[in-house]
Amino acid sequence: MDNIIQTDKNIVVFLNNLGSEQWDPLWLGITNQFNWTPLFLLVLFLVFKTFGWKRGGFIAISLILLVAFSDQFTNLIKNSVQRLRPNNDPEIKHLLRILKSPKGFSFMSGHATTSTFFSVFVILLLKDKYKYIYFILIWPLVFAYSRLYLGVHFPIDILVGVIIGITLANIYYFFFKKVDNKLFT
Repeated sequence: MDNIIQTDKNIVVFLNNLGSEQWDPLWLGITNQFNWTPLFLLVLFLVFKTFGWKRGGFIAISLILLVAFSDQFTNLIKNSVQRLRPNNDPEIKHLLRILKSPKGFSFMSGHATTSTFFSVFVILLLKDKYKYIYFILIWPLVFAYSRLYLGVHFPIDILVGVIIGITLANIYYFFFKKVDNKLFT
């Protein structure tokens, strides 16, 4: 296990040091979830266009609950595991280009978990209507990489976040369909 953790640290140092000052503003912008508002608005537009106001409203509320659940779930895991973020890890922080200094814990990445959870759920909802909906997966990949670039998450935090996001999306979709079928069929 020590070898895995050391490799995790080495990878984040390597990836973080690939960055340069000219690209820093871009990655700081990418990591800010509010800058993704146009994507969220596009998803809501597609949901309401596809399912109408009543069912679309139900889906919009489901998406809000999904994000709230994911946020609280990742906080529970972070506060239970209490792994220091790379930028706070005394062993490697002096080797990093630190652009942000969040104080919370690192494992698992909330950005990776929630963006993957959201994206996979949206794909499951809309894949039969929009063949290009799979492009939404670019968002969690770029969003997650921004966390490595900024040195605020380890690769394992990202990887586990993506896996948990995919798993939760499929479970959530299963239960969503049961409720949706009862309400709208």
